[in-house]
Amino acid sequence: MTLAAQAAAELATAVAAIAPGALESLARDIAAARRVVCHGVGREGLMMRALAMRLHHLGCNVAVAGDMTCPPLGPGDLLLAACGPGHLPTVGALMDVARNAGARVVCITAEPGGPTARIADTCLTIPAQTMARDQAAPGLLPMGSVFEGALFLAFELLVLDLRDRLAQTVDAMRARHTNLE
Repeated sequence: MTLAAQAAAELATAVAAIAPGALESLARDIAAARRVVCHGVGREGLMMRALAMRLHHLGCNVAVAGDMTCPPLGPGDLLLAACGPGHLPTVGALMDVARNAGARVVCITAEPGGPTARIADTCLTIPAQTMARDQAAPGLLPMGSVFEGALFLAFELLVLDLRDRLAQTVDAMRARHTNLE
């Protein structure tokens, strides 16, 4: 097996292990939200920004936590927070703020039993290697790469569901893409 095939297999295995219906449930939550804010740190944060971009292309009212234009959250809103290892103090602090303001909180994690993940209203669990357990069962991809890559792949599947659920076409999505590149 080539390195590329082995790396792709690690990502595919992680995404295939997501509970049946979990992505559809998240798609329903996103479609029903008044506004969505995405948050993550490090490379997980990059994947959350990628998701925010696609949600914007789908016509969702979306922002990224920490950006100057991020609105306040409240009832009817949804915070999507990546916390692969199940505990990141900064992620937990923002989850607390969102919940105290009345927003629903979804934690996207590999460790749903972790302290940060436990304070979420719901979790999307992607059972993949993170920095928390990268030495226990080492694969080809280092550190948290499997979780981070699986986030991207899972989010692309989520976008396909949302595209149909929100009755969006590729042309409509493309029309929302920036022209300032």
